[in-house]
Amino acid sequence: MSRARTALVIGGGLAGPVTALALRRVGVEATVYEAYGTTADGIGGQLTVAPNGLDALEAVGAREVVEAVGLPMRRTVMANGRGKVLVEFDALPDLAPSRTMWRSELYRALHDHADAEGVRTELGKRLVGVDESPDGVTARFADGTTASADVLVGADGVNSTVRTLIDPTAPGPSHVPLLNFGAAADLAVDVEPDATHFVFGRRAFLGYWIQPDGRTSWFGNLPHQARMTSAQAREVPAAEWLRRLREVYADDVPGRDLLAHTDPAMLSAFGSMEVLPKVPTWHRGRMVLVGDSAHAPSSSSGQGASLAAESAVQLARCLRDLPDVPSAFAAYERLRRPRVEKVAARAAKTNGTKGFGPVASALMGVVMPLALKTFLTPEKMLGLEQRHRIDWDRPVAV
Repeated sequence: MSRARTALVIGGGLAGPVTALALRRVGVEATVYEAYGTTADGIGGQLTVAPNGLDALEAVGAREVVEAVGLPMRRTVMANGRGKVLVEFDALPDLAPSRTMWRSELYRALHDHADAEGVRTELGKRLVGVDESPDGVTARFADGTTASADVLVGADGVNSTVRTLIDPTAPGPSHVPLLNFGAAADLAVDVEPDATHFVFGRRAFLGYWIQPDGRTSWFGNLPHQARMTSAQAREVPAAEWLRRLREVYADDVPGRDLLAHTDPAMLSAFGSMEVLPKVPTWHRGRMVLVGDSAHAPSSSSGQGASLAAESAVQLARCLRDLPDVPSAFAAYERLRRPRVEKVAARAAKTNGTKGFGPVASALMGVVMPLALKTFLTPEKMLGLEQRHRIDWDRPVAV
């Protein structure tokens, strides 16, 4: 099987345009196919691109456009619901600060950059099947059209169609017993503007930071055992969600004030947090997975977007340097799997702290400061993930 010269990238979210940009840098002509008929402008909550993600984006020329829409976060503050600071620490001093932004802002920045670089995106192309031959792969879409190329890359997220085409027995996402919400409150909390704040409240977790316009962006994780899809969450009126959230955060600061100053029209309800169990098969024949379709750690990791960018870059390097598609795909998985599984394991532990009750939260207030002063240093918490760098120019070994 010869080297790839053309690619179909299935999925126009975050991983799709980055993958197409990376492939174009190594001479693979890539087109993105998005299932929905419209773009995702204005859709989605908040996310962070960590220093390792910025480094990966630099390899495809997208770092500056992402930094332009993100707020630099140079400090992390953890507190309890009474407002008592449990721990606070600076970002690693020799790394660029993480950038925090709305998902829609990141989406638009990446798509505009990809478009300027000549990446073509076709909307309304929902993948329904694939036909492979010794010479290429043909995607079949729900509208009756087809497209062919040397390889097909599944960048279609945690509910990936490509993953099931590669392996019909592949696992789907499982849920974390936490509901996810986000909004911007018409209130400026009196804190420093370059810090991310995490509050372990009496009944629920909340994170927040200050926007340039003076409002406070926040996200909340509400314990909830039963699985709830994003569609089911949206069926509940925003005003009803706000009523429930105001009850949950009524005893917490600044949660109660943020919820009191949140307009229902600004609230986004995302349903249960989802994580992807270990995916046994990342590639078959001329098809391969990147981003959340292969590895979707909980959003607690703060690494979802960054890992997707890393995987896009590593896939491109492998296709550039190895003699054929099978060896390139195998090398790509070998480079990526250990790293993403470590990140997912760490995020799973973090999720456990977000559902603490009052007694456990009080105990954490005692243990956490001690841990940070002894064994749980910022370097140990952040270094392994954020110091990861990809040497774009270094050849990939077989």
